Amino acid sequence: MGVSAESASAQQPYHSRTSVASADIADGLPPDWRIAGKGSHQQLEWRSKTRVPMGDARVEFYAGDRLLGRPEAENDGRTFRLDLGEVRREALNDLQVRAAGRRLDAAADADNTNGRVQEQRSAPHLPSALPANPVDPGTPGSYRTVTGEYTLNSVRLPGLAKPVEMKAVVVAPTHATGRRPLALFLHGRHFTCYGGSSESEGAWPCPAGTKPVPSYRGYLQDQKLLASQGYVTVSISANGINAQDGPLEDSGAQARSSLVRLHLARWADWAAHPDTAPAIVRNAPLADLSRVLLVGHSRGGEGVNRAAMDSLYPPPARQDGYRGPVRWRIRGMLLIGPTIFGQNPVADVPSATILPGCDGDVADLQGQVYVDGTRGISRGTALHSAVYMVGANHNFFNSEWTPGQAQAPAEDDFWSDDDHLDKMCSPGAATRLTAAQQHKAGATYIAAAARLFVAGDDKVLPLLDGSGRRAPSADPARVLTDAVGANRTGAFLPDTSVTVHGGGGRLCSAVDPNPASVCLNPDTTVGGSPHFAVWEASWETGKEVGRRAVALNWSAPGSAVQVRNARPVSLAGADSLALRVIVPPNTTGTQLDVSVADASGHRATLGRVRVDGLPGTDRTASYWARELRLPLTAAARAGVDLKQVTNLELTPRTRNGRAWLMDAWGWRPGTPAVRPATLPRVDIGRLTVKEGDSGVRTYHVPVQVTGHGSGQARFYVADPVTGKSTSRLVTVRPGAAGIDVPVKVTGNTRYDDGVEHDVFVKAVKGAVVGSTRGGVSVKNDDPRPTITVTPVQDKVTEGQSLKWRVTLSTAADTRVDTVFFAQPVSGGAELSTKDVDPQWLLETSGATPDPERPLSKVQDLAWWVDIPAGQLSTEVTLPTLKDEVTEPAESIRFQQGDDLLTPPTGPVFTGTVLNAS
Repeated sequence: MGVSAESASAQQPYHSRTSVASADIADGLPPDWRIAGKGSHQQLEWRSKTRVPMGDARVEFYAGDRLLGRPEAENDGRTFRLDLGEVRREALNDLQVRAAGRRLDAAADADNTNGRVQEQRSAPHLPSALPANPVDPGTPGSYRTVTGEYTLNSVRLPGLAKPVEMKAVVVAPTHATGRRPLALFLHGRHFTCYGGSSESEGAWPCPAGTKPVPSYRGYLQDQKLLASQGYVTVSISANGINAQDGPLEDSGAQARSSLVRLHLARWADWAAHPDTAPAIVRNAPLADLSRVLLVGHSRGGEGVNRAAMDSLYPPPARQDGYRGPVRWRIRGMLLIGPTIFGQNPVADVPSATILPGCDGDVADLQGQVYVDGTRGISRGTALHSAVYMVGANHNFFNSEWTPGQAQAPAEDDFWSDDDHLDKMCSPGAATRLTAAQQHKAGATYIAAAARLFVAGDDKVLPLLDGSGRRAPSADPARVLTDAVGANRTGAFLPDTSVTVHGGGGRLCSAVDPNPASVCLNPDTTVGGSPHFAVWEASWETGKEVGRRAVALNWSAPGSAVQVRNARPVSLAGADSLALRVIVPPNTTGTQLDVSVADASGHRATLGRVRVDGLPGTDRTASYWARELRLPLTAAARAGVDLKQVTNLELTPRTRNGRAWLMDAWGWRPGTPAVRPATLPRVDIGRLTVKEGDSGVRTYHVPVQVTGHGSGQARFYVADPVTGKSTSRLVTVRPGAAGIDVPVKVTGNTRYDDGVEHDVFVKAVKGAVVGSTRGGVSVKNDDPRPTITVTPVQDKVTEGQSLKWRVTLSTAADTRVDTVFFAQPVSGGAELSTKDVDPQWLLETSGATPDPERPLSKVQDLAWWVDIPAGQLSTEVTLPTLKDEVTEPAESIRFQQGDDLLTPPTGPVFTGTVLNAS
């Protein structure tokens, strides 16, 4: 593949019941889980005891730490189903339900650990207040404001069956002269309808008797602040996407991008022809489409990121809902608790990302990738800032998602109750913000992004770039920042060619689906650190190349850890060395001496840094890097050649501890002009084919490269049989041959579940990626074999085993599952619960022998049987028990069914047990 490539609901919870009895499927399922569905459409089903709110993080099924897949949610908000065909070989043991790293199933509540272990569990404490920045962007401006709405004709977007609304609320300054910059807001994934049953919460259009949730009105406070400062603002509705994005491979990122750009196109039209605009737009100043800020919340964050990408690097027409010219320029983005499933941030558009410290939805704070994921991709001149807001949850940035403020029902997304209170994030905790405090802080930092990215005012830069300043308007929120880009030059980046020596230091790498445990603590699972948010592909590829940190672990002070670059780097012109360092949550006073050396061996100690951990508990993602800076003046005085720096030394000065260096940079103040690079864009599509009845056909995964120039991307190809993957670093350029992923499909007439050949791609250098996942889906086109049952030993003496053979009409290429139900026996005695092996009874029904009752009266008795792939039949056994009671012959009658929900209609077979005396 490629050239220049290197390998590299409201019912009672279900009872436990057995699943398919094979090496592939565990013998039993936990409470609230079951196998459901018909015939070839067997599904793994989990039903929550309480409603799971429609949110932004994806709900996922796991067996231990292995991703099984992403289930479809029923409208009841409690039932989730995953096709068993997606499970393949994995055993259904240690079943878990997660969303962004946190557990949703009862097992998580039982131990209240969320699968995470923090290094220290002392009470969380707030960081000290930072010095105030001289300029406070949260101060309202001098303009009065006007508010109104517009509604346009709905639009159709690729991949969505129903039209999506074109509806928005506008807040603009009055009596403002000239064209004014435009700020566009996009809300995240929330339930769509209210006022009816829970089944309507994810519907679109909203059923009669219900109303659309006005999520788009949730940012009016932010809009009014910006409008008072001279910005035209518009917040758009995306309920139609939220209701339909579940099956989409990218979870709706491209659809949201299309919607954003469709609105921008209308604003461009109205700027050129004001008389055609809606009334509220005519009452606002003309918008300056060359100065646009995008604000996205949650999946809306990922949506505006894709919109920024699509504005610079147009997507393939087949996947885009907007195909017109780009008549606007995105100057920057402010993202609030965003998702980034594709891990494809736009490196050449400045961004600031709010990470809510008590986020209960996107709990792993994967938005950090909008910072870390831009390193080395393009020119590096765009600032990318992470804004860690202690005590903020996910929902309260939107007033329509906030109890007491919202028109529709709303809730605190942070998952706690009277039995499971959290010392940091439960309501009333000293470290938890109120809704009013949180929204005010959010508005302030939105305004900071607007002032820096759109107005170009570096006076607010210290609020966003890790300089350690605060905006008083955001008080009492404690807000911390780290950043990459702007006037930084790369010094020691673990993703590149560095080595680590001495002092117990090591490079730790995100090379498996649980990078946090690899780098942090062996007991820490997904979600502990925003810097190691898992790329979705790694669960299926098993390995992700890159994303490394330097881990330090010491039991005595004084032993230096050396980080060496393979080639010298230049820090000439930099004022300071900026390090991003993680220490365990709730720790204080970690001290490190920092030294540098050049290629000739000249060495200088720059000084000593002290770093405290973030406040955190086992429910927060608090392993986050603080930015620390040391002046380079000592190095210059000592004769270190700052153009030829090779070594960085970190020497612990505290008695013991742990720390992780994410990276180190040469830093100087200011923000350079950002000129987006001309880059190639990669998009992977999906081809759906039938296997055919004979022969071998070769299909090719649709990979499209557009744009200009050349760059590097890493492709991961997952083997559907072994579950392993191969990866290659590929040079990508438009029109170049070589990015070819062939898939061979052998046709036959045997039934199977279909096969998914998945391919993933991630930008490495000088490229952007739109659609990050695709492949070839091979669909079964053969009928499911019919089932017959014949007796092997259907009349036995008690204590012996009844046996039957279950046979298929033809062998299949996949395991064939079927289920048998005990039926009443007419004209004689029936086997009871005390006549059969109690283990068999437990496995088939979860029941015990007492009280004694006929088997046909046992609730949930379902005898699952499977015939392994390639085999025609299997023998099934029912062990019976011998007792001392004289009794007549007893019989059992079974009938085959397709699933657990409908009455059985298949073959019937019987067995008889004779008295032993």
